[in-house]
Amino acid sequence: MPTPSRTSLAALLRLLRPFWPLLAAATLLGVLGGLSVTGLLAAINHILRAGEGPGAGILLAFAGLCVLALAGSVLSDIATNRIGQKVVARLRKDLGDRILTAPIDQLEHYRSHRLIPVLTHDVDTISDFAFAFAPLAVSLSVTLGSLCYLAVLSWPMFLATAAAILIGSAVQYAARVRGIEGFQEARAYEDELQKHYRSLAEGAKELRINRPRRLRLQSEALRGTIDRICDIQIRSINLFVVAKGFGSTLFFIVIGVALGVEALWPSTDRGTLSGFILVLLYMKGPLEHLIGTLPIVSRAQVAFRRIAELAAEFASPEPHLLMKDGARPPATIDSLELRNARYVYPPAGPDAEPFALGPVSLRVGRGEILFIVGENGCGKTTLIKMLLGLYPPHEGQILLDGKPVTPETRDDYRQLFTTIFADYFLFDDLIQAGDGVPEDARPYLERLEIAHKVRVVDGVFSTTDLSTGQRKRLALLQAWTERRPVLVFDEWAADQDPTFRRIFYTELLPGLKAMGKTIIVISHDDRYFHVADHLLRLAAGRVAEDRQPAA
Repeated sequence: MPTPSRTSLAALLRLLRPFWPLLAAATLLGVLGGLSVTGLLAAINHILRAGEGPGAGILLAFAGLCVLALAGSVLSDIATNRIGQKVVARLRKDLGDRILTAPIDQLEHYRSHRLIPVLTHDVDTISDFAFAFAPLAVSLSVTLGSLCYLAVLSWPMFLATAAAILIGSAVQYAARVRGIEGFQEARAYEDELQKHYRSLAEGAKELRINRPRRLRLQSEALRGTIDRICDIQIRSINLFVVAKGFGSTLFFIVIGVALGVEALWPSTDRGTLSGFILVLLYMKGPLEHLIGTLPIVSRAQVAFRRIAELAAEFASPEPHLLMKDGARPPATIDSLELRNARYVYPPAGPDAEPFALGPVSLRVGRGEILFIVGENGCGKTTLIKMLLGLYPPHEGQILLDGKPVTPETRDDYRQLFTTIFADYFLFDDLIQAGDGVPEDARPYLERLEIAHKVRVVDGVFSTTDLSTGQRKRLALLQAWTERRPVLVFDEWAADQDPTFRRIFYTELLPGLKAMGKTIIVISHDDRYFHVADHLLRLAAGRVAEDRQPAA
């Protein structure tokens, strides 16, 4: 199995592959700009040593080097900025596609508090690295060019400088290793922080009511995690700061050694010495920039590792999931059927028994109302997901109009359904492939008693800032306008007032049935069980009862 570092390197190379020509050109331009700066330093040193005014040739060469330095630096920055933005955009698209096509059970297992930081924090870190890449290439080329010029000026002084840089680099390497460990630890706490932020937003009401929980979340969970991230980041970056200061001091030590050489050996050429010190002082800036960028590079390495882990998690998309619009689902169906279908969850822990649903055999026909009932945790929602084709059964079959649903036809099969889950997500538009936007949704809004709060403008709800029950009514409006043959409601009426709950069971469901819709309802409202044509009761993942209630 590939290591995370190899996986992240492979992911980076894959992202950069389409941009190799532009990246090579940008790097070449950056090197050209850096070498031009080195040439300018050599020209300045030559003019100073000559002791007389520069000739026209020197001035022309100097002007040419200025143009090359400017053009190389600017064009390199523009090119690498374009590459960086394209890489980040490609990365976001790739991650979005992987998540969009991942099997549902894998996606549900990968919690959102782990997913969101990768899509935001880690991708932003890569973006920061992309912006730093061009100046990094220029600084590297300037440093290498300056070292080459120092070797031309004085070989012994070059060796002293090279030794100082090697010592500083060794210190930097040790700091970087420790720093990456710290950044990885801080990144792990970022997931925890995202989890606490979700608690703040989604548990706001409970936190107002429960003061001990509120204070514990504030002091231990939220502030404690923030302080740990802060302390780790400070400690990690301080390692780089100390190493950078050590490297900077080494430069002045080398300059001191050079001045000491002149004092001990007066025969040393002062022009050579002054040129050496001039180049060394100029090189100090680019070299310190290289060193100062190491934390960004290290954080980017951690981010690439996290992104690579997510990409590996969703490396196998759901087979035959169509990512282009196909044929519209049929307006009616004859029957849906589960035949000896079974689904088994992975165990929650080493000693836990896995929860299994089934085997279940079930048939529901056109225009029928099926109620699925049972205690919490008995497998009702799992049964619905299996019937919808979201969870492919581990055993048994799903049949549509008597024909088995295969992996090749599963995505088309799902298009038969409109669903409102208990944990539904309310989209704010009513766009429908093929039909466009409903011309007038107001009658639906009036029927749902929310026309005084919501309008549909250009196919989009004017607001979704409503109560939980009213948001579910908007979801029902979406279900109506999609015009699919099968409607699935998972505890839809649980958040409705008694009056509208009665309307849902005694008026809306029969009305949909009269339109020929097949309706599947998960419900605990036993006073309305008589509305169902069929009632299926589950207990501990098994069918406890399958009957037709008395009218």
